[in-house]
Amino acid sequence: MTKKHLGKVHVYTGDGKGKTTAALGLALRAVGRGYKVVVVQFMKKQETGELMVLEKLKPDLEIHQFGQEEFISIASAEEKDKALARKGLEFASRVMAEQKPDMLILDEINVALHFKLLDVAEVKKFIDKWRGKGTEIILTGQKASSDLIERADLVTEMKKVKHYFDKKIKVREGIEY
Repeated sequence: MTKKHLGKVHVYTGDGKGKTTAALGLALRAVGRGYKVVVVQFMKKQETGELMVLEKLKPDLEIHQFGQEEFISIASAEEKDKALARKGLEFASRVMAEQKPDMLILDEINVALHFKLLDVAEVKKFIDKWRGKGTEIILTGQKASSDLIERADLVTEMKKVKHYFDKKIKVREGIEY
């Protein structure tokens, strides 16, 4: 099995559902082919379905969360959230330098950037340093910056056509988390 073809940058963005789900689908496909996958989740620290399945996929798939237990909004973001996001990006840098995974998923990094928890210049520098070096880099979350879209090799925008949240249906275990 050759992995010479790895090294592209993907962006999954938009207001529709499915960005993290698409990235995790890629992770499952990659693990199925014997690849090492590391997921760094920004702004998340919840017991999600993806964390629960993690035990079955170790050591080929790792998920690391950098966020508070409660959801935050752009208005409620605090210094603590910025510090957690920075820790997440620093962790991702260490993972790339030390483990060199075949796939790195930076889940919700676009939202962390939109909330100004991270600086776009830092993330651009990270991408520029690691793109083309044997690791597929996946960035998810709404409101991807034009700078990241420009740098990406693949961009998919999930478009909301209809969503049950509009009818005040709350998040559901096993579906949204």
